Order: sequence, then structure tokens, then C-alpha cells
Amino acid sequence: MNRVWKVTVRHLTGITTPTAIQSKIKSLCNSGRLKEALNILDSKPILLDLSLYSPILQLCINSRAEKEGRFVHDHILGSGLNLDLHFNTKLVIFYSKIGDIKAAYDVFDKMSSRSVVSWTAMISGFAQNGYSKDALETFQEMRYSGVKGNQFTYGSVLKACTSMLCLEVGKQIQGCIVKSIFLDNLFVQSALVCLHSQCGRMEDAQYLFERMLERDTVSWNALIGGYAVQGLADDSFGTFQSMLRDGMMPDQFTFGSVLSACGGGKALIKVKQIHGLIIHLGFGSYEIVTGSLIDAYAKSGSVRSAKLLYDSMPEKDLISCTALITRYAHAGRYRMEALGLFGEIIQMQMRMDSIILCSMLNVCANLALLSLGRQIHAAALKKQPSYDVAMGNAFIDMYAKSGEIEDANRAFDDIKEKNVISWTSLISGYGKHGYGEKAIKLFEKMEDNKLKPNDVTFLTLLFACSHTGMTTKGWECFTSMVNKYKISPRVEHYACMVDLFARGGQLEEAYELVLQMSIRPSTSIWGSILGACRIYGNMSLGEVAARHLFDLDPKKAVNYVSLAGIYAAAGLWDDACKMRKLMKDRGIEKDPAWSSIQCMKKKFQLLAAS
Repeated sequence: MNRVWKVTVRHLTGITTPTAIQSKIKSLCNSGRLKEALNILDSKPILLDLSLYSPILQLCINSRAEKEGRFVHDHILGSGLNLDLHFNTKLVIFYSKIGDIKAAYDVFDKMSSRSVVSWTAMISGFAQNGYSKDALETFQEMRYSGVKGNQFTYGSVLKACTSMLCLEVGKQIQGCIVKSIFLDNLFVQSALVCLHSQCGRMEDAQYLFERMLERDTVSWNALIGGYAVQGLADDSFGTFQSMLRDGMMPDQFTFGSVLSACGGGKALIKVKQIHGLIIHLGFGSYEIVTGSLIDAYAKSGSVRSAKLLYDSMPEKDLISCTALITRYAHAGRYRMEALGLFGEIIQMQMRMDSIILCSMLNVCANLALLSLGRQIHAAALKKQPSYDVAMGNAFIDMYAKSGEIEDANRAFDDIKEKNVISWTSLISGYGKHGYGEKAIKLFEKMEDNKLKPNDVTFLTLLFACSHTGMTTKGWECFTSMVNKYKISPRVEHYACMVDLFARGGQLEEAYELVLQMSIRPSTSIWGSILGACRIYGNMSLGEVAARHLFDLDPKKAVNYVSLAGIYAAAGLWDDACKMRKLMKDRGIEKDPAWSSIQCMKKKFQLLAAS
């Protein structure tokens, strides 16, 4: 009977022994022939040896083959095999690689025993998928369980600290590293350089970098990228030059980092030099490099070069599209081009990421394109029902600027973990639409949530108080900013305070504040005083403000018109005529006011009468 059973099994399987099956599967996997290896699984309902599945799952990990990897897991579960430590760890790695962190944790949580590799796989999975807090908690749990980390454990948990800009926790982990055998490990040292540089501690990052006995491209990239993030463009470019002098070959990430540091008109020459080196070294076809070049050209003021580079690409990719559309959105005069490029992306049926959608929401906010903004909101919800805080902030800003304050409020409520930008955006929306008291109440709620406001938060608050006549409350906010939060006022804060006093008719207090300023008053400050002087008929102070404005901005017509209006209101027609004549002599003409309305698919501009 046993002999008959063995013959039957051999007939059904086609391959006679587990060894032969394993050999065949390994051969197929080594050749990257995943589909054929899976066909063997399909034709063998039961494979009693777990090692037969291992090379197939490894190939799924290497090629990020989500559907196939899930099939392998299901096939094992169906066979009734008990998963061992090694295979469970592979499953954690697989699910982490495809971004299904919940499935990865489910496997990890059910493991009866865990090795340092298992713990590291889970920590790395959390860190790589943006769950930095979970990565830190898992690392702590590993330490409590008595398992000591290896170089990859420390590298992964330092990556989590870096993404959270959590320097203090990073220093504690650095203390653990000092006591371990991995202090001089190249992978760990590079991660430490990255942590300190991204957290703004460039001196510490430079010290760690200089004490490294060995350096690779990753360690150089960490320092170059750190200088770039901190806005130290010259140091970033200088470190890049040192890397080349040291004989180290840059990679695509090196170019991405050094190009991200380039911005402003003076950087255009550097961008062109780097572009030449990229072509010389053969990196021109890399998506990340092309996208970085487009971004750098646009930031350096050469949007035309950025567009030419984009047009020259044989195949458009997500990175280059994102780079160009983001720069179009930030450069005010290119917002209509952003709309055109967005249309091209839709026609190409290209997958859109959150950066593109945020950029387009910025365009919709500044062009008052509420209808398109709502469509993007719907598309974002369809793509990812629980979007991140950056997307949520973009929704708040778009709805608030479009006058839909209730929708802005709902977008604010939908954000699970709000940051200072979330609160500030809604405060700004309330202020712009005359809800001064709501803006103040929201600020107080923000303080109750132990979130520290920044200088922009106070600027939006002062604006809200200024436009709703809340002079006393505005002054309280200003003094709180300076005394409680130790934020030094910028010229914009002073401008809001001067406007606040001026709108309330407290012209002497406004002028006194201007005299006490530690920085030079701007045109907006003197313009607020001049405008208020026209309303309240204060000719002497109006003349003082006008003289300053004529010096600061002699070509701005509204300053002459305002002073002429003050003279006319006082009955001094000769002086009013002199102002009009001075405008004519200097060739200054007042631009006509205009408004725009959108009717169907066309936008119309309506000019006001002179």
C-alpha cells in the first residue's frame, strides 16, 4: 500500500523529491523567473518543507512583488506548516517593503521567539514607512526584553529620530552606541552624522564626520544634505567639492542634496556647473537628478531652463513633474502654467502624489479656484482617506482663502495630529474674513493644547485684531509674543501693530511705536499711517508719512494720491494740485483697480473707473 501511495504522489507532483523541487525553485529564483517558480506552488497543493518557500519569498522581497508575496504567505498558511523564526522575519521584511506595516506587525506580534534580526526588521519597517514613534517604542521594547541591537538596529532607530528631529532621544541612543562595539561602524557613524546635521547641530555633525576613519558616499551625502537643509548653501557646495577632491564618486543622492541647496539668482552659475558634471558622469537619465535640476533651475530664477529641461525628457516622470509644478505654484506669475501642467499630468494618467496635490491646492487658493480645489480634495480622499498633516493644512488654506471658512474648519477637524501650521492657517482664515474673536479663541485653545505658537501665528493674530478693531487685544498679543514667547518682532509685526492703532484712530500711539522700533520702518508701516491720516484728517502727520514714502518708494502712485486727498479734504486745493502735478512731472500714473470673476470656463477682469 505504501509503495502505491509513493508512486501516486510522484505521478501527481511530476518532480520526484523535495530536494529536486527545491533545486528547481532555487534555479528559477536565481534567474528572477518568479512566475515559473510560483507555477510550481500552484501545481503542488502541499509542500511539506518550509525551505522550499524561502527563495520565492526572497525574490518577492527583492522585486517588491506584492501580489505574489501575499500568495506565498496564503499558500503556506493553507498547507498547515508552522512558520519558524527565520521565515517569520522574512515575512516582516516583505510586508514592510510593500508598505503594509499593519500586516508586518501582525506577523511580528504573533512570533513566539524573536532574534535581533526580527526586532531590527520591525524597527526598520516602522522607520521606512514613516512610523517613527512606533520605531522608537519597538526599540525600547527590544531593550527591555534583553536583546542587544546590531549596527542595522541602531541605523534604523537613528533614522526614526532624524525624521522626527528628535535630537535628545538620538543622543540617548548615541550613548548606547558608545558603550557597544558599533561605535566605529561606518553605517552607524553615517546615521549619527545625518541625525545631528538634520537637527541643525552642524558643528557636532562635522566633528563626527572628521573623526571617521573611513567614509563612503552615504556619509558624505549626510553632511552635504545637512548643510543644504540648514540653508548653508556655500558649506554644502564646499563639502561637495571636498568630496570630489577626496576621490569619492558622487551618486544621484549627492547631486539631489547639493542641488537642493542652490537657490537665488547667484546660484544659477553653480547649478549650470553641477549640470555639466552630471552629464559628464552619466547621471542625466536618473529621475531624482533630473527632478532636482528642474527644481534648482526654477529656484535660481531660470524657470525657462527648468521648462526646457522638462520638455527635453523623452518620458516624463513623477519626480520631474512634481519639481516643476511645485516651482510654478510658488512663483506667483507662473500659476497659470501650473494649471496647464496639471492638465498634462491628468492626460498622461500619471499617478499623483501628495506634493503635487498640495502644490495645486496652493494654486487654487491664490487664484480662488474653489471648484478645482474641491475636485482635488475629492481626488485626495479617493487616493488616501486618511491624508497627512501637510495635505490637511493645504485644504485649510485653500478653503479659507476661497471664503469657505466652514469647510476650512471641517478640514481642520479632520486632521488627527495638528501642527502649528494647522492652527495658524485656520487663525489666518478667521482673521481675513472678519472673525477676530474666533481667531483669538482658537489661539487660546492652541495654547491649552500646549502647542507653542511661532512668529507667523502672531502675525495672523495681529492681522485679525487689526481688521476687526480689537486694539486692546492686539496689543496684548504683541506683548505676549515679546515677553512670554521671547519672539523678536519683525517689520511685519510692527506694520500690523501700526495699522491696528491707525485704524482705531490712535495716530499718535502709532507714530510713537514707529519711533521706538529697533528696525527701519517699511513702506507698509508709513502707508498705514498715511492712509489713516487721510481718514482722520491729520495733515501734519500725513505729510511726515508721505515724505518717508516718497523716499522709500518714489514711483508708487497711491502715496501721492493719498496726500493729495488729505489736502483736498482740508480745502488746500493748491497743495492738492501740486501733488497731482508732481505725479505728472515724475511720469507716475495710478494703475486702475480691477476684479475678476469666473463665468463657466472663462475668467473675466472688470476694470474700475478712474
